Amino acid sequence: MSSRNKDVVVKEAPQKTSPIKYFLSGGFGGVCTVLSGHPLDTIKVRLQTMPVPRPGETALYTGTFDCAKKTIKLEGVKGLYKGMAAPLAGVAPIFAISFLGFGVGKKLLGSEKEELGLPKLFLAGAFSGIFTTAVMAPGERIKSLLQIQQGMAQPKYSGPKDVVRQLYKEGGIRSIFKGTVATLLRDVPASGMYFMTYEWIQKTLKPIGGEDHNTLLKTIFAGGMAGILNWSVGMPADVIKSRLQTAPEGTYRGVSHVFSVLIKEGGPAALYKGVTPVMLRAFPANAACFLGFEACMTLLNMVAPNL
Repeated sequence: MSSRNKDVVVKEAPQKTSPIKYFLSGGFGGVCTVLSGHPLDTIKVRLQTMPVPRPGETALYTGTFDCAKKTIKLEGVKGLYKGMAAPLAGVAPIFAISFLGFGVGKKLLGSEKEELGLPKLFLAGAFSGIFTTAVMAPGERIKSLLQIQQGMAQPKYSGPKDVVRQLYKEGGIRSIFKGTVATLLRDVPASGMYFMTYEWIQKTLKPIGGEDHNTLLKTIFAGGMAGILNWSVGMPADVIKSRLQTAPEGTYRGVSHVFSVLIKEGGPAALYKGVTPVMLRAFPANAACFLGFEACMTLLNMVAPNL
C-alpha cells in the first residue's frame, strides 16, 4: 500500500484532512509506487506461479535474478512492465479509499485529538484493508494474468480490457473478482501492520521536546520499513492469491485448497515463493510512495491551502 501519515498531518495542518487532497496525493504516491516497483512485482508473480518441476526436470527459474535475466532476454525490458496499466488505473481510488478507511477507523477507535496506541492503530489500519479490496482484487487478477504471459508468440490476452472481456465471457463478474477472499486475508492484517509501523516510526524518530517535522530521511525510512513489515505479514496470503487468480478454472476449489496444495508441494516455504523480489521492492517502492505523497500534499497546501 502507500503512505499513512495521518497523525502528523492532522495535528500540524488540519486542512490536510481534505478528501480531495488525500485522493490526489495518495494517487500520486501510488503511481510512484507502481512505476518504481512493478518490475520486481512481475518477477514475484512469475516465481509464485511457475510450474513445479517434476523429478529430474529443471525449474523454469532458479531465483529472482534468473527470472529477471530470462524475462529481459525473451521479452526485453518491457516484459518486466507487463500488466502495469491495471494497477496504474486503480491506484488513485485504492489509495484514496485506503486513507479514508484509516481515517474512519481512527475515528471509530478514538477522537482526532487522541493519540492512539499501537493496537488501535493496527485495528484502524486493518479496517482500511477492507475498503480497498473491491478495487484491489479485480485489478490484481488482471495484472497477474498479464504478467504470467511469458514469451508467447500469440499471448491469450492483448491487454487489460481484453482480460476483462474474456473473463466476463468465461465466468461473468464472479470470474473478474476471483481471489477476493485471498485479497482480504492479505490486505486486512498487512494494512494494519503497515499503518501501525509507519506511525510508530514517525513517533519514535520525533525529537524529544522538538517539533515533529516530516524530514526527507524520516519519510524514506518510515515508509520503507512499513513496506517491509507489510509484506512480512501479507506474503503467504499473496502467494495463495496469485495461484488462485492465475490458475485455469476448476484447478482449485478455494483458498483452503490452494493452501493445502502449496504445503503438499513444498511445505511452509512454498508460502514464501517470490519473497526475495518482494523484499527488494518493498523498501524503495514504499519510500517512493511516501515521498510522492508528501511532495504532492505540500504542493496542494501551497496552491490551495483552504481546499
